[in-house]
Amino acid sequence: MPGYFDILVLFVVVLVIFKRLHSILGTNAEGKNKAKIAEENAERIFDIIMKEAEKNQMAEISREEKSSETPENLTDTEKTLRQIPNFDENKFLFGAKKAFEMIVESFSKGDIETLEMLVSKKILKKFQDIIEQRKAEGIVSEADFIGFDKAEIVKAKISADNIAKITVEFISQQVNLLKNAKGEVIEGDENFVQCISDTWTFERALTSTNPNWLLVSTRK
Repeated sequence: MPGYFDILVLFVVVLVIFKRLHSILGTNAEGKNKAKIAEENAERIFDIIMKEAEKNQMAEISREEKSSETPENLTDTEKTLRQIPNFDENKFLFGAKKAFEMIVESFSKGDIETLEMLVSKKILKKFQDIIEQRKAEGIVSEADFIGFDKAEIVKAKISADNIAKITVEFISQQVNLLKNAKGEVIEGDENFVQCISDTWTFERALTSTNPNWLLVSTRK
């Protein structure tokens, strides 16, 4: 594991430097104090380096395990994901969760400009209709996103024209309220955290230079 080896080499270099400082500074009381500080710093650096080494080692093992999987052992979804150039499941899910949170909050605030960057025209039209209807009725939406219990890829498909679609199941904790023009709560409870299950589908043209995935479908 090259990354692990490089970190250990770095530690050896750091250790050698501090040992030399100790030999140079350790000739008087002030020098001994500085040498002690240097040793303490070396210990801290050691802890940081080892934690980083463990993290890199686990990541390397994970990559090796995935690369060793044979096609026969893969699900249809996993096989499809492997056909997407430079696809990284962890990075995709990280981005999908961020997009989910931004879309939920932007929809609640009526922030059309942000939604335009994250959803398809079809979904945007649905969101706009609801936002405009609420405005006309004087209804205000408030959404407090708490966090995720789950975010998992459940389906992946690539069409004949190289359009990739990935479906993700989200289970999130949220507090959602609707208030009328008087500020009275007409839907939801500000003291109740809802556990909400959503299934969203994201889409991207594999021939496009734009790396962004757009939300194209939502269902509960």
